[in-house]
Amino acid sequence: MSKNYIYVLITYILMQLSSYILLPIIYFFEVDRTMLAVSWSVFSFTAALLVTMYLLRDEVKSVWFARDKKIGSILLWSLVGIFLVYFAQIIAILIETFLLGIKPGSQNTLDLMNVARAAPIFIIIISVLGPILEEVVFRKIIFGSIYKRTNFFIAAIASALVFAAVHNDFSHLLTYTLIGIVFAFLYVHTKRIIVPIIAHMAINTYAVIGQLSMDPEEIEKMLDQLEQLQFILIGG
Repeated sequence: MSKNYIYVLITYILMQLSSYILLPIIYFFEVDRTMLAVSWSVFSFTAALLVTMYLLRDEVKSVWFARDKKIGSILLWSLVGIFLVYFAQIIAILIETFLLGIKPGSQNTLDLMNVARAAPIFIIIISVLGPILEEVVFRKIIFGSIYKRTNFFIAAIASALVFAAVHNDFSHLLTYTLIGIVFAFLYVHTKRIIVPIIAHMAINTYAVIGQLSMDPEEIEKMLDQLEQLQFILIGG
């Protein structure tokens, strides 16, 4: 792994840990905790992305100034990737819900949506900054480095484990693993990290629009109905 890749990983880790800087401010001062957390998240994600782009500037330039950018192919595979991810999610949800008995719905996703409702600017992290950083870190660097020394599935699963750990959502590890495999496949097949980035951004944006257009109580009702369906299928 190159020094710049290591520096990118350090930057990402520092960004994730930087929220602890807010604890003294929240403890000693009367502030709007949600707005403070959102403002800091936007700042830290933006700063991390700028540092990452600077560290990887040579690779960015080589892609940007390439004679044959294959824009048509990039868009086509990004679209294919969106459908593949949705298919993988459906499979994962069915297995987790009806075979493993895992409660449907992700608490991590619900928490993010609650923050987005309170402060819409947070959507920029979910839809843009987050997907770019995550694909660079988890697919290009972590997956790519392991893939060079092992094989596709070991690298995809290992990077998915780290991905799930960062999102603190181990109960849906299968979902993260299958999604990670799809994104890794897109990266390996096209040899362009921009493809999984576009697919990731599109999926997150669609999910945000879909969930914000629904009332939180309606979402809870849908999850309860899915749990009842699980009981009927298993009990029947």
